[in-house]
Order: sequence, then C-alpha cells, then structure tokens
Amino acid sequence: MDLSFQYFWGQLTSNPLLFLAVLLTLGVILVNGWTDAPNAIATCVVTRCMSARAAILMAAVFNFFGVFIMSMINATVAETITKMVDFGSNSHEAIVALSAALFAIVVWATLAWYFGIPTSESHALIAGLTGGAIAIHGGLDGVNGSEWVKVLYGLVISVLLGFALGWIVCKLVIMIFRRVHRQKTEKIFKYAQIFGAASMSFMHGAQDGQKFMGVILLSMFLVNGQSTETAVKMPIWLMLLCSIVMALGTSIGGKKIIKSVGMDMVKLEKYQGFSADIAASISLLISSVFGIPVSTTHAKTTAIMGVGAVRRLSAINFSVVKEMCLTWILTFPGCGLIGFLMAKLFMLIF
Repeated sequence: MDLSFQYFWGQLTSNPLLFLAVLLTLGVILVNGWTDAPNAIATCVVTRCMSARAAILMAAVFNFFGVFIMSMINATVAETITKMVDFGSNSHEAIVALSAALFAIVVWATLAWYFGIPTSESHALIAGLTGGAIAIHGGLDGVNGSEWVKVLYGLVISVLLGFALGWIVCKLVIMIFRRVHRQKTEKIFKYAQIFGAASMSFMHGAQDGQKFMGVILLSMFLVNGQSTETAVKMPIWLMLLCSIVMALGTSIGGKKIIKSVGMDMVKLEKYQGFSADIAASISLLISSVFGIPVSTTHAKTTAIMGVGAVRRLSAINFSVVKEMCLTWILTFPGCGLIGFLMAKLFMLIF
C-alpha cells in the first residue's frame, strides 16, 4: 500500500470516515500527551529539580524524539497494535467501529484526567479497539489472541519489572553514594534526575507514540480493504505527525497527574526520584525492543513503589495505590464496554 503523505492526504480529504478516524486518533494522542506523559516528569517536579513548566516543555521535546527515533529503529510495537484485532472485511463498518472505539478512549482518558488518576491510555486504547472488534463480529472472532496475549505479558512485565528494578536501582544508588556527603549528593542528583526524567519522556514517546501510529495505519488498511498482516515501513511523515501532537498535548499541562504520582503515593527524595526514573526507563526499553506494548503509567508508578519499599513498605501510601490499581483493573472492561456500545451506536448512525 502507498504510504506517501500525498496519497494519505488524498484519501483523508475524499473519505469523511477516514478523516473522522484520524481526527479521533490525534485527539487520543493529544489526551495521552497531557494525561500520561506527566508521569515521566512527576518525580523531577516534586523533588524540585525543575519547575513544572520547564519539565513539561522538556517532556514535550523528548516525547518527540522518542516517537521519531525509536520508530526508525524498531517499530514492532506499532505492528502489534495493527494486528491485535480484526474489524472484518466490510471497510465501511470497520472504519465506523474503529472511530467509535477511539471516541470511547477519549471519553475514558478525559474522565481519568479530570479526577487526577494516572490511568493507562495504552490499555484504554487496546480495550477500546477490542470492544469495537467484538461489536462488529458479535463475539471474540475479531480478537487475535496471539497478539493480544502480548498485552498480558506487558502488564506483568511493567508491574513486576518496574517494582523490582526500582528496588534494585535504589539499593545500588545507596551503596555507591553511602560515603558521599549529603550536600554533595543533593547537587549530583538534582542533575541526574533531570537526565532520568528526560529518559522517561523519551521512552514514553517510544512506547505510546508507536501505538497510535499503529492505529492510523490500521485506519488506512481498513479504508483500503487490506489485511493488517501486511508488513510496512513506518513513514517519516507519520512519525512527525504523532510526535508533534503528543508534544503539544504534553505542553498543555498535567499538574493533577504529577501530584498523584509524585506526591501522594510516596514522598520522594532526589536520589529516589532518579532511581524510579531510571528503573522505569529500563523496563520500557526492554519492552519496546521486544515489541511488547506496555503501560508507561504502570512502569513508572510501580518503580516508585519499589523505591519506596527500600526504605520500608509503610512509606508507600497504599490508599493511593489501591485507587490506582482499581482504575487499572476497571480500564479493560470499562473502556472495552464503552468501545462496544459506541461501535453499535456509530454503526446505527452512520
């Protein structure tokens, strides 16, 4: 299939349903930028290494580079998203159901942002797409189990690896700097944490940017009636489009999420914030290399829990953790159901 920008623009302007699907995808990317990306910089802000404004701008820049660079190196996360569900052979119904699923994701993510809960747009995306595919087929025939199981792998990896690496990295930092004067380490970790936040922002773009590029590719496949199994090379214009929109969303803000992740769950010092950022970045890098779609929210929050556990388990505010875990658990059935209902409604309307 022709993936040039000229061909894409021609189809976009001549097909209202494709225009709607792409517009909703860009809306999801924008929402992701202001609700999910702040997780990357939360620890840097609350430990006063950077102001919220400066950190948000830095996150926007590194989200951009994360999407662009990782997509050129390894785009298997995007390919996993395109192959995860089957919207059937009817291109009209397929693009309508996809648009409905994307609308459901925007609704779910906006509600989570309003209440200041760092939900996972990655899992909302997967759940919404799955709900739309089930609506078309009237069952699980439209779900590719071999690809969907990667989501379950990713859930386990992001939680266990995030927590374990958070604990290990923090322990190593304490051992290495145990004889260094406290005042000197404060200065060292101020700059180290800025580096950690930048790496987290880069990996957020690398993971989530690819997922949304996969959705735009899926839209084009459906409109042209082509199989999602087709191997494609990610076009540069698509990398730029997704990274710019995500960077714009990040620049809008996200102070509620910063407070929930960086202040309410565990009270962090600079060396702990650095440890959490590096641990979460490593977890996301491993997942991206193996093409496993994971939640950056899960990786970061569990890394913070691991860091907090080094001191003592009671340092973790488990009431906040419980609230977050409940939201994560509800995301799959909740967003999946909204996607299913919206797909049914959209198919009646359109």
